[in-house]
Amino acid sequence: MKNIAALVLLLLSFNLFAQTPEQKIKKLGIELPQIPESLGSYQDMVRVGNLVFLSGRGPLQADGKYIIGKVGQDLTTNEGYQAARLTAINQLAILKQAFGLDKIKKIIKVNGYVNTADSFTEQSKVMNGFSDLLIEVFGEQGKHARTSVGVFTLPQNMAIEVEMIVEVK
Repeated sequence: MKNIAALVLLLLSFNLFAQTPEQKIKKLGIELPQIPESLGSYQDMVRVGNLVFLSGRGPLQADGKYIIGKVGQDLTTNEGYQAARLTAINQLAILKQAFGLDKIKKIIKVNGYVNTADSFTEQSKVMNGFSDLLIEVFGEQGKHARTSVGVFTLPQNMAIEVEMIVEVK
């Protein structure tokens, strides 16, 4: 009986300390921005059943300018990592505006495009900036399949563009 009571207390205390994705964002000191509407002939996201497909988004800063340049030439791997992290913040802002982060059940797939110098080979390290933030916010539900590729150029010379697929509750 004591073991059952101890287990119940342990479970209750775990639930008291468990944080929602919204609480984790706040604890990380991240303020999700208001995302402007897309400028092209596309939607920021499309929902099909419980899956949400997010269009490519880049590292848009608070001043309305993108982090630009080629990683491995104009930006270091760490600066690319930070650009990818900012891109994740921008994608999370879209999800929060549409559903609230607590409605996200699972991050399914991330496709990352890194604007790179010809000989740059650390695209995966750059994209870890995106993935690491999702895991910090969603825990196990933030772990996802991912593709990281280097590209010759991106719109507006953005350093990073990332699209993703998420499952919602």
